[in-house]
Formats: sequence, structure tokens, C-alpha cells
Amino acid sequence: MLLKVSIAGLAMDPASNTPIIILKSVDGDQTVPIWIGLLEATAIASAIQKIRFERPMTHDLFKNFAELMNIKVSMIEICDLVGSTYYAKIHFISNEGNFEIDSRPSDAIAIALRFDAPIFLDDKVIEKSKGVEQKPEAADTSEEGKIWADYLEKLSPEDFGKSKV
Repeated sequence: MLLKVSIAGLAMDPASNTPIIILKSVDGDQTVPIWIGLLEATAIASAIQKIRFERPMTHDLFKNFAELMNIKVSMIEICDLVGSTYYAKIHFISNEGNFEIDSRPSDAIAIALRFDAPIFLDDKVIEKSKGVEQKPEAADTSEEGKIWADYLEKLSPEDFGKSKV
């Protein structure tokens, strides 16, 4: 069964200095933390806060292309967890029909935010995630990475209430 979820928060794991996105079911109290990369966390945070850059970033470029081709995102689905790797699908609607593609959850969420598409989580992922030891992605230790990590660290829970997911 698919559960509609929202972004409950975006935080930094103090042990690994790696971003974590926390998804919470809309009609319940189930939560799933997913360790993500710094660049994807930045893409998600900028969409939540409606930050526009002078030039399109990767997820914005994807949205521009999809809209040019008259393709819409109907929803994203975090559909599986194998070991410590989460899997997602992006569901599309086009003039030629509906289709879906495989995606990392962080990219799918960044795209969903740009299309105002709902985010769903398969309930089997919640069950599989219980007791799974997460293996976070490597932290970006560059100067730019430190700046973004500082930015993400300063986000407050109120920043996440501004987004319709």
C-alpha cells in the first residue's frame, strides 16, 4: 500500500556530517529517514525555500525540458529498500501515455517539489527500514560543501512548513 508522505525535516547527521531527509506519513506517525548527498539536499532545500538561481540547476533544467515536451510528473514513489539502498520511481504523464522511470529517492523528491507532485512511500519500505543500519553517502569536504552543510544546518522546521508536498 502506498502512503502519502511529506518532508518532515532535513538535517545533518552529526556523526557523518551527511544530510538526512525525514519523510513522515500524512495520515499517521510513520517516519523514514533517508541519508542523501549534499548536492541533492541543496536541491531539495532550495526548492522548499523557493530559491531561484540565475542559471537553471540540474533538477530545474529537467523540469524545463519536461515541460517543453509536455510531460508532467504525476507522483513519485519510494518503492523499495534493498540492504541500505532506497529505490524510487518517478511517474510521468505525456501525450503518448503514462510511464515511470527509476530514480534515487533524493532526485525524485527534488523533482517532485519542482512539479508540486505528491510523494508516496510503499509501506513495505517502512517495515524494511526498521532496524536497518544506514550507510551514509560520503560527505563533501570541499569549501563549497562546507558552506552548503552550514546552510542546511541552519534550516529550521518552520522552513519546511512553507512547501506544499
